[in-house]
Amino acid sequence: MSELRELYQQVILDHTKRPRNFRTIPDTANVAEGFNRLCGDRITLYIKVENDRVADIAFQGAGCAISTAAASMMTEALKGRPLAEVEPLFKRFHAMVTSPPDQEVDDADLGKLAVFAGVREFPVRVKCATLAWHTLKAALDHKSGQVTTE
Repeated sequence: MSELRELYQQVILDHTKRPRNFRTIPDTANVAEGFNRLCGDRITLYIKVENDRVADIAFQGAGCAISTAAASMMTEALKGRPLAEVEPLFKRFHAMVTSPPDQEVDDADLGKLAVFAGVREFPVRVKCATLAWHTLKAALDHKSGQVTTE
């Protein structure tokens, strides 16, 4: 178990040090800003939708290691996916990170996002891991104003 936990930590650190899709997407209608008051994480998420697919997705911002890695890995997981798969993936991810630590989770269909299963052991970090996802939902719903994890 400790080897797996160490691997997960390495993946999170890699995405923190070298976040994927850390940029803007000019001239896109799907943009939202998120803020985690507890940790100070800030994110601006950009999504380009074409033919009911996530054609491109990117983010900018500053935050803790969990928040940055979660945004980076979320963008990788969603790029190219049909929009119909986005909400179900968000729900599975959210269920995984908010379930009790002693409860077994089915993370098989989450791919690399399963590295965040350990976050549920630290409830204060759940908001860090889910900020990008809540911001994603706001961007797709064209909601104005800042998204918070409250």
